[in-house]
Amino acid sequence: MIIPVRRLAAVCALGAALAACGTAPAPPAARPAPDRPAPAGSSAAPSSPAAPAPAPSRAPTLAPGPAGLPPVFHHAPRTGDKTVALTFDADMTADQGARAADGERFDHPELIAALRALKVPSTVFMTGRWAEEYPDQARSVGRDPLFEVANHSYSHYAFTDDCYGLPTVPEKRMRADVERAYEAFREAGVENAMPYFRFPGGCYDRRALRAVGGAGVTAVQWDVVSGDAFATDADAVARQVLEGVKPGSVVVMHCTRSAAPTTERAVRAIVPELRRQGYRFVKVSELIRAAGERP
Repeated sequence: MIIPVRRLAAVCALGAALAACGTAPAPPAARPAPDRPAPAGSSAAPSSPAAPAPAPSRAPTLAPGPAGLPPVFHHAPRTGDKTVALTFDADMTADQGARAADGERFDHPELIAALRALKVPSTVFMTGRWAEEYPDQARSVGRDPLFEVANHSYSHYAFTDDCYGLPTVPEKRMRADVERAYEAFREAGVENAMPYFRFPGGCYDRRALRAVGGAGVTAVQWDVVSGDAFATDADAVARQVLEGVKPGSVVVMHCTRSAAPTTERAVRAIVPELRRQGYRFVKVSELIRAAGERP
């Protein structure tokens, strides 16, 4: 989803300039190791009776909430463990193929290269349409242990009405839109996509949660808005993130050369400063594991 700088507290996305990310594989000598990633979790992702579970059975998830609705995860418990998850939305929409054919790039190889060089474990919320457009890059990210791929729908159409101008997915098609993204990941060679789903635009309600519940996903939001979309000042983006991060935070960012051009520079400022403050970068799965283990 695309988050304008001025909407610091809102869940948001702009449908016309949606982003994506990925890059070609790094050579073996340059491929970094993560910040001491935790081992795989032990809780199982619930599966749909109509289709196989979309992600590895060992991925940590959260138990369904009231009325069986999928849980919505914003951040880990605020403990003394100074962990933070940087997340990057690869949100090319289903109707942007013509723009890609005309030369608009929805990827940002320099950003992915920077994350590799800085050895930052990250979670990429990818749309299925983006994986179709850039299968080699999707596969590169999906097979790199530094990253984990999660679901951002197939189409990046809204799951509620009045969501930043995005087209709306009919309720009867919502679950199918989630499952179609997992199919696109598998076709691109991403075999271990996680059972985590981020609503396009961050917009959801009980109806949307109920519709995607059968796909066996944990919904993942955030508690820190980076403001990187359409930003021209990387320092301002970095300051916004550094001022918002707390132990257990989930930061929402984007990786696209067209709609979030300053993100790579911002990341290069954010990462060393948070490490100086004692933070350790982790994937969303580690934060969800910590939330699930909380007494």
